[in-house]
Amino acid sequence: MEAATAIPLANGKSQISLFFDGWALHNLLPRMNEDAFFAVCKDNPELKIEQDKNGNIIVMPPVSYDSGSHESEIIGDIVIWNRKYKLGKTFSSQTLFILPDGEKRMPDTAWISHTKDATLSRAERSSFAHVVPDFVVEMVSPSDNSDTLRKKMRQVWIANGVQLAWMIDPKTQKAQIFRADGSEQNIDGFDQTLSGEAVMPGFEFDLSILKNW
Repeated sequence: MEAATAIPLANGKSQISLFFDGWALHNLLPRMNEDAFFAVCKDNPELKIEQDKNGNIIVMPPVSYDSGSHESEIIGDIVIWNRKYKLGKTFSSQTLFILPDGEKRMPDTAWISHTKDATLSRAERSSFAHVVPDFVVEMVSPSDNSDTLRKKMRQVWIANGVQLAWMIDPKTQKAQIFRADGSEQNIDGFDQTLSGEAVMPGFEFDLSILKNW
């Protein structure tokens, strides 16, 4: 049996206690709203912080030396392609997106079309924007669990409307492509080139660039 009680405090907030199958958890905090989350991020600029749709706070560890280099190779190619075709904007791994289901996440790199970019207000541009990237990349680093990251690709990025997503693992030299229609494609070996498909026409990334790490 489960029950929850909220005791009003003098400051207007509530202290929450949860009772479940004989267990009692006290002094629980209410779910952090967007303003509170923004304040935490602002007060801790040295941390990379995400929040899932259930309100859980996730502190992301720094990436390894090699992982940082891998990310920069992909970002560099996207920037070069985008400067040529001028179809949208490219974002670094420090950019947080607020997704429709409440997830607040930072992919290793992202790209957004000018059509979506044009819908954002000046206030959103100076804070965390409520917008879904068209394309994201997640690089598997030594601190990542591949199964957890794969679940994130499906249940966070694709479920919220990302059109094309890549998960790349330099250690195993494998990659996985996730698409908005639910289809997935496994890439075995880095002697191949990934395509931006219809989402980013003309963009290609040669995986062999990552083979020497």
